[in-house]
Amino acid sequence: MTTIGGYTCSCCGKYHEKLPTSYGSPAPVYYYEAEPQEREDRFEIDDDLCVMDNEHFFIRGCIEIPIIGTDEYLIWGVWVLLSEANYDKLKEHWNEQELLDPMFGWLSTDLPCYLDTVNLKTMVHFRPGGIRPFIELEPTDHPLAVEFRNGVTIEQVQEIAEKLCGGNND
Repeated sequence: MTTIGGYTCSCCGKYHEKLPTSYGSPAPVYYYEAEPQEREDRFEIDDDLCVMDNEHFFIRGCIEIPIIGTDEYLIWGVWVLLSEANYDKLKEHWNEQELLDPMFGWLSTDLPCYLDTVNLKTMVHFRPGGIRPFIELEPTDHPLAVEFRNGVTIEQVQEIAEKLCGGNND
């Protein structure tokens, strides 16, 4: 297997010791669509959960796309909209999430480098040990869903890093 090393970024011209393989959004897309002065009243948010207007319920998880020829993944930290019933079940079993069955949800993160990722269908798979849930995308012809199934090349990961140079990554 190939290991992922450093690269020279075509955006900033600098050599980076490691190719970034993880990016995330600190809030669902709807948070950014709200006026800044409305956010405090409309959203309850922490690192893992978000409630909007007391009627829309989100959990943060990870879309993990295999990087072809390596043992690594391109990881997108995303938010998924759950039904109120599933959100309540999640809260009830917060410390034992691995006992929960997968839950249907709607992708609620506008991922850079892809068109129209909001409202893609997902399944949220819970994991033990406080690891964020694994987000499975419905198998469609959307480019993100295709990459989720087939993987991405190291070159594609570098293109993403260069497009997001100076952007949000964690």
